[in-house]
Amino acid sequence: MIPSIGHIPAAAAKKFGDKTALVLPERSLSFNDLEKLSNNFANALVTLGIQPGDRVTLYSGNCWEWVVSYYGALKTGAVINPINVMLTPSEVEFVANDCGASIVIASHEKALSLKSVKENAQVRELIAVGDAALPEGMLSFNELLAAGSDAFQIPDIDPDSLSTIGYTSGTTGHPKGACLSHRSIVLNVAMTALMHQRSDHDTVVTALPCPHVYGNVVMSGAIQNGMTLVLHPSFEEQTILKSIQEHKATLFEGVPTMFMFLLNHPDFNQYDLSSLRCCTVGGQTMPKPKMEEVEARFGCPLIELWGMTELGGLGSTFAANGPVKHGSIGVALPYTEARIAHPENANETLPVGEVGELMVKGGIVMLGYYGNEQATRDTIEPDGWLHTGDLASMDDDGCIFIVDRKKDMILTAGYNVYPAEIERVVAGHPDVALVAVGSIPDEEKGELAKAYIVPKVGATPSADNVIAYCREHLAAYKVPRAVQFVDDLPKTSTGKVMRRELKTLD
Repeated sequence: MIPSIGHIPAAAAKKFGDKTALVLPERSLSFNDLEKLSNNFANALVTLGIQPGDRVTLYSGNCWEWVVSYYGALKTGAVINPINVMLTPSEVEFVANDCGASIVIASHEKALSLKSVKENAQVRELIAVGDAALPEGMLSFNELLAAGSDAFQIPDIDPDSLSTIGYTSGTTGHPKGACLSHRSIVLNVAMTALMHQRSDHDTVVTALPCPHVYGNVVMSGAIQNGMTLVLHPSFEEQTILKSIQEHKATLFEGVPTMFMFLLNHPDFNQYDLSSLRCCTVGGQTMPKPKMEEVEARFGCPLIELWGMTELGGLGSTFAANGPVKHGSIGVALPYTEARIAHPENANETLPVGEVGELMVKGGIVMLGYYGNEQATRDTIEPDGWLHTGDLASMDDDGCIFIVDRKKDMILTAGYNVYPAEIERVVAGHPDVALVAVGSIPDEEKGELAKAYIVPKVGATPSADNVIAYCREHLAAYKVPRAVQFVDDLPKTSTGKVMRRELKTLD
């Protein structure tokens, strides 16, 4: 097995050479290009003082620089901290402080918004991607790249050592950093490739964001297996359809919302999608009739998958060369176990067909939550079984069916949104006395957040004002799309708000 994530570009370059590895609107890279450029950047980071174990935060949208930075940082033995480009500066500041980031690499626009982050966090350097002029105190990615040698000796890296700290939305108001080893991510990528028969004969088109766990396993899977990755900075229906046709893509990977937009595009039937051998969908559940429509109109199988940050990628899916059961997230990855446990007793495995908590065990499971021993103990049992928080059942074939979520997580267009994190922000509004957040259905995005607010006595806040306040402190996908003012919130006898009863206030 490849010993570390940083070794992936070298192994791929040795095997696939000048074959196209990465295609973006502004530039294409071969496997040799990716190896040399990531070496350039690794050398630049070492010059800046980066040592094995140091944290490097990556805060940018999809671009070739993101991929080069990702592998370049990991080659040095540093720990990568990929974060959602939609996070606000205050959210970035929390994450950078929490993981102890030494360097933040950001797109030019994002870098300009992070001046206070460098001042308030323990960040030594802020590196900006792009050609635009930079203010004093920021370093140019392009200049660093040009100054670094294209030969680099990767230090000895223990496969079981920390490679990645990926932050999940916070169920207690702040996100938690899932710690992943090199082995867990390399293994996850390899087993996903095995299940989906990914190889150097494939060309994959996607607009999934690289920092997201789904997008990251797609990116790493492409590089590790010699595929050509056509990576789009954002999702736009016509651009994606044209890309599949132009590049003769064999795979398209996305979340349900993307497929729904593609199906509804008026020019859908004008594009030749016959090169597709398979599509994958994850991030949230998709109605079976819609999955059947995708297969009929795309002309290829649609394989559902399921994963989470705590697994570094997928936990289950179906094999590309086997039967698929729509409505199921598939079977556990090879070398991974899954079972359905009693919701109140993790040691009790439930019989086939009964609903309980989905639990996962194996080499893909995270090491724990960074700096949070209690959360780690609450999530990983002493014998290694991981609580996923999802209620599910399993049939005789080992196929898993998600029934509901044990936690109050809201899934918005494939993004995890936790009510407590929104509540923490809304509660800071000067006119808010009490707040609870629930979900409302949305045809395109699955679910959206809704805030139920008890105003302070004498205050008359408006919904627009509350939403504007949230936009200052939360990523756009977390901002509640609806606000309802109420006299009181449903509570238990101990005073705890019952989120599941919020819909009774509608």
